Amino acid sequence: MNQKLRHKRLRQLVSRVNQVRKKQAQKIDLICNDLIAAQRSFIKSLNGFSFTANFYESIIGRTELKDLFNVAGGLIKDEIGNANVIFFLRQQDSFEMHTACGMQKYPPENQALESFFAAELVDDICKSNKLCTIADLLEMGLQANPGILNKISAVTIPLIISGTSLGFILIYRSSRQKLCIEDVSDIRTVASGLARAINCSRTICC
Repeated sequence: MNQKLRHKRLRQLVSRVNQVRKKQAQKIDLICNDLIAAQRSFIKSLNGFSFTANFYESIIGRTELKDLFNVAGGLIKDEIGNANVIFFLRQQDSFEMHTACGMQKYPPENQALESFFAAELVDDICKSNKLCTIADLLEMGLQANPGILNKISAVTIPLIISGTSLGFILIYRSSRQKLCIEDVSDIRTVASGLARAINCSRTICC
């Protein structure tokens, strides 16, 4: 075998080895990415379980609505971060509104978002029995200063027992920290338990 042929075969062999190594590296990258994604998902699930357990443990035995809302609101604010939390409870012809401590206004000199919630809007939100965004609220008739709406991101989370709406939670914060459905997923998980706690508190008070 002459020298040129040996060099040619050697180059072909090296090329095949490099191709195999490249494919192996790609497979390893995919496996590593899958492992990282699985680890992140696992950690997120653990955090969700921890929040849920801590939330229920903290509201157990709270028989006064004001106390219940202060505790629940504080936990939600800690989970969301830099947010206002307001609880709306449905009444026959009106509604009750309970605010968590440490409320902020966006911008500070203007009215708070919840001050624009009329009885008809509250009733429509309750009837929808779904998570609502600012866009949904505007479709339902929310009339608020555009200067405020442009500076906030908001969602409402229903409080439901056996398909019946007790009210909802309004959460909002600066639009620089836009609220996504994923941000409030843990809050949605505990909303039904909170609704039952609210119903029990109302029964005891009556």
